[in-house]
Amino acid sequence: MSTAETTAGALAQPRVAEAPAPRRPKLRDTWWRHVVGLLAIVFALFPVVFVTSAAFNADDSISGTSIWPTHPTVQNFKDIVGNTVQDRSSTGYVDAPYLHWFANSLLVAGVAAFFSVLLGALAAYAFSRFRFKGRRMGMMALLLIQMFPQFLAVVAIYLIVLHVGDVFSVIGLNSLLGLIVVYLGGALGVQAWLMKGFFDTIPSELDESARVDGATAAQIFWGVVLPLAAPVLAVVALISFVFTFNEFVLASALLQTRDHFTMPVGMRGFIDQQFGQRWGPFAAGALIAAIPAALLFMFLQRWIVSGLTSGAVKG
Repeated sequence: MSTAETTAGALAQPRVAEAPAPRRPKLRDTWWRHVVGLLAIVFALFPVVFVTSAAFNADDSISGTSIWPTHPTVQNFKDIVGNTVQDRSSTGYVDAPYLHWFANSLLVAGVAAFFSVLLGALAAYAFSRFRFKGRRMGMMALLLIQMFPQFLAVVAIYLIVLHVGDVFSVIGLNSLLGLIVVYLGGALGVQAWLMKGFFDTIPSELDESARVDGATAAQIFWGVVLPLAAPVLAVVALISFVFTFNEFVLASALLQTRDHFTMPVGMRGFIDQQFGQRWGPFAAGALIAAIPAALLFMFLQRWIVSGLTSGAVKG
């Protein structure tokens, strides 16, 4: 067969019809989805709007707060930034070092998040890649420990920190470092499980290829596995930061002096009898406290969705 006949035969073959473009759904078919989405947005934003209104309202009554402040003012922000809050029982101001509490919370949450990611990744890599005696029992023990509520451990943790402080005062009661150590011990179980599930999705052939090239287990972890696990590391860092930044129960039990208070413990004085239930400064402080978590979420958002979906499908 000549070249001309082959070309003619090819041209004579019918073309494959292209698939039609998907039909865009009409509004009358999907209107209920928009309604559900709007209701979810309203439900999520209502607390934010409520707290924002209370923060800019001159009235300290939380029950009389409306969507729009009745007496707009920025005095609440000036009070907490100035580290003083007016005492209702007198005409003067009392010391309320909000910025110091805020810095303590940032320090505790940042250090705890960093070491939670680091230690959790090391534990998850060992459980995912190595086979050793007690591996399954260790994973089950970590899971079972996390099932007990936090309130059951407060007394035990207090006594442990109290007696450890007699030997190592730097991690005893009323110590930020001791509080960080307690947070690390309580968070490693869940985070190790989450990261272990993500590490299981990374092909082990990559480890074998690196091992053939002469890489050690540590080099494989730092150079191969850890960069591929960036999504789950971002998720764990965000969860750990938000939890430790807002945690109140353990911090109130272990911290005893005002200079060592974290922000949730210190801000409790705004709504009890210490400062006469100043809900305005409390709401203003809560708004400022939301800034670090929001900035961290915006920085890590490209990894968060993939990390949550990939790390939760395998155990």
